[in-house]
Amino acid sequence: MITVLNIALVAVLLAGVGIIVAMIKRQRTARHRILTEDALKHICHCEYSGLSCTINSLAGAIGKQRDSVARIVSELTDRRYVTPRGQELVLTKQGREYALSIIRSHRLWERYLADETMVSEVDWHKEAEIQEHELSSEEAESLSKRLGNPVFDPHGDPIPSPGGQIPRDLGAGLEKFHAGDTVRIVHVEDEPPTIYAELLRLGLYPGMKLVIRERTGFQVVLDHDGERIELTPVVAANLHVRKESGTPPSHPRRTLGSLNPGNKAVVTELSPACRGLQRRRLMDLGIVPGTTIEAEMRSPGGDPTAYRIRGATIALRKEHADLVFVE
Repeated sequence: MITVLNIALVAVLLAGVGIIVAMIKRQRTARHRILTEDALKHICHCEYSGLSCTINSLAGAIGKQRDSVARIVSELTDRRYVTPRGQELVLTKQGREYALSIIRSHRLWERYLADETMVSEVDWHKEAEIQEHELSSEEAESLSKRLGNPVFDPHGDPIPSPGGQIPRDLGAGLEKFHAGDTVRIVHVEDEPPTIYAELLRLGLYPGMKLVIRERTGFQVVLDHDGERIELTPVVAANLHVRKESGTPPSHPRRTLGSLNPGNKAVVTELSPACRGLQRRRLMDLGIVPGTTIEAEMRSPGGDPTAYRIRGATIALRKEHADLVFVE
């Protein structure tokens, strides 16, 4: 016998099913949008690099079967974002603007992670891959304003302007330079992750000045302030540099971490590798160019060390003190 209670229960169950179905549809729509945006972004990267993009190369880039990618390309063509030219996929003006807006959000978010958080460098790209699909154009502009309208992301990649302009001069690959050349890193490629992690381990970052000491078919030897850095050709290919005049110092620069207890030094600068909240914390402690610092005592284990700065005593671990250059 059907009762009012049974009818109410059925209604509740049907409402619950409807909510679940609606959630699944929204999730599918979001996943599909992310795939189409990733496709547009890849085609844009190919055009920027002077490479040809095909359905096969796009399938490899976004990790989908060729048939699935063909359907995505068909949809992008119908929406006038892409124009096939034979086997090559070319962005329309509308498609390029859309792709650059996604790239702009990605690079702004990486800049935010570098400047405002303690998120590890190896995670910047992965986090930005998520947020690039979530930020609205208004949110991206608000973030850009908050960051001071940066022109480059922390890897040295140019951030497209709101109007879609993007500079093309990112220096040249390290392989184009010779032993004896002095160069400055202008861009560090953050993909694939394993090679980027190796560059981070070696302490290489945009703005670093180097001397190429040796080139062979098996390795590239660099010199940074007297420190020898050895790269395989595969790893070296992820560095873009610009030739510089002059020669960097042939001896290591002195850091606060090398200061012995009882000695004083004057801060000359913070390392460019010191970013985000870590940089802000050091500056808030008064560690800025021109500040005199005295090493007072070192812990029995050798780390951390207590320093006297502007009448206050603070403790810093060596890994942080080594980011402060002194003389």
